[in-house]
Amino acid sequence: MASGDHYFSPAPESEVNLRPFTVRLAGQTYELVTANGIFSPERVDTGTRVLLDHVPSAPPGGQLLDLGCGWGPLALTLALESPHATVWAVDVNNRALDVVRRNAQKLGLTNVNPVTPENVPADVRFTTIWSNPPIRVGKNELHNLLERWLPRLEPGSDAWLVVQRNLGSDSLHRWMDTTFPDLTTTRAATSKGYRVLRARAHP
Repeated sequence: MASGDHYFSPAPESEVNLRPFTVRLAGQTYELVTANGIFSPERVDTGTRVLLDHVPSAPPGGQLLDLGCGWGPLALTLALESPHATVWAVDVNNRALDVVRRNAQKLGLTNVNPVTPENVPADVRFTTIWSNPPIRVGKNELHNLLERWLPRLEPGSDAWLVVQRNLGSDSLHRWMDTTFPDLTTTRAATSKGYRVLRARAHP
């Protein structure tokens, strides 16, 4: 990754370099493409894999959100598991969104919307949110991100977040408890140095 490039940059400066890679999603192995200048470009990173290992099956319908989608392992899994749902793959990195778009086409998925945050209609409410949130953007940015999206859960629905334990998962849990009185946040799992947090919107 070139200097000045971060996976949370809207437009990475390095020249795009698309390349094939093999990945296992939703119990199947697929040939997809990846690119430089995005998060964990060569594989499903450990945090995302921990999340996928501990979330229940995706809801069969409704509006599903992958927040901070990267190249799309969560969004593509949601779309593969729930072909009748609409999956929003949200990221600020336009290169990542392009890779998600390409991979959805390779998989024949027509139910994935790779978009920047401002392109999600304000009235959309989500049946689930899956996220490996970008902790390294800093606490204030992370809090702003969650304050924007978690209140958009439908009543009785769940958000699932994976956070590295030594990057503040427990303090984030406490912050969520005080910030979102309409959500009940619990620790759903601990694995490989990560915690999976479940935030359930009150019915």
